[in-house]
Amino acid sequence: MTTLFDPIQLGSIPCKNRIFMAPLTRARATKEAVPTPIMAEYYAQRADAGLIISEAVGISRQGLGWIYAPGIWNDEQVEAWKPITKAVHDKGGRIVCQLWHMGRMVASSVTGEQPVAPSVSTAPGYIHTYEGKQPYEEARALRLDEIPGLIADYANAARNAIKAGFDGVQLHAANGYLIDEFLRDGTNQRTDQYGGSPENRFRLLREVTEALIGAIGAEKVGVRLSPNGEIQGCIDSDPATVFVPAAKMLQDLGTAWLELRESDAEGSFPMAPRTNQPKLAPEIRKVFTNPLVLNQGYTFEEAEKTVESGLANAIAFGRLFIGNPDLVERFRKHLPLVESDSHTWYGAWNGAKGYTDYPDAQ
Repeated sequence: MTTLFDPIQLGSIPCKNRIFMAPLTRARATKEAVPTPIMAEYYAQRADAGLIISEAVGISRQGLGWIYAPGIWNDEQVEAWKPITKAVHDKGGRIVCQLWHMGRMVASSVTGEQPVAPSVSTAPGYIHTYEGKQPYEEARALRLDEIPGLIADYANAARNAIKAGFDGVQLHAANGYLIDEFLRDGTNQRTDQYGGSPENRFRLLREVTEALIGAIGAEKVGVRLSPNGEIQGCIDSDPATVFVPAAKMLQDLGTAWLELRESDAEGSFPMAPRTNQPKLAPEIRKVFTNPLVLNQGYTFEEAEKTVESGLANAIAFGRLFIGNPDLVERFRKHLPLVESDSHTWYGAWNGAKGYTDYPDAQ
């Protein structure tokens, strides 16, 4: 019987257990999107995870409009990531870089240009900028002649990630950001080859994944999807018709692993898709036979049952890893868990507070 503490192989990445650390944007980089030394301590503290999926990392200035978030498009950023990945490896951990383009969710005051999306649209709500909280801006439609350059940015970021010492990459195709915006008919009203049918809407996902595979090899490439449910104003009228065939396409390409950010009816967190529709993981499991990772507020007991059932091969935990750097050991010994302080989740101004100051269990 498979347990959470059994090892698993994701392509070329050996993972010592099936308790993964989900991507968590913590905003401790510089305004120039350069990682900072404190990030090495933070990730090394959590190196007992079977795999660390890094916080979302910008592939370009155009795609990174979150304040104090890191990037990986230039040499200075690559050099700053090297001590972070080394710190994780020195503790016996594995870490992949999550590649991010925020699409319509960026702030032009951060990127210096108007947001881009599949079609002209505006995300609901507000974004934090260096000048304070501001409403999201109208995004312009990405031109057809810009797409090859976008794909090249992803491939360049993947190569940079390997140079920086990451064990692989995860393509962020979830949570209402650019690729997810292309997947869903609520945000994609294009009439060219990237819009309309489900196959056209996941064309960009396919082309970017192919570019990543071409750049660093399929054995180092994973993808994150958030099938069904409204998320950050991004929605699809029939999620199964796009996400299930998209998952099969990823399997056919040889993608090493797939993570699903699952939905719930309550939408208890901003990144949680809101829906009463049945979860698509069982249908995706039928067409994606490489390792499948699930993520959605699992307890240890729920995660254990899910892995034992074979529905998932591993479970990614997000917020629990913030307050519990030794989460794997706490699970193993059934120790109490610490609830993290949400006021310190984000922001370089918090420094170590709520970031590297959570102690291991005694």
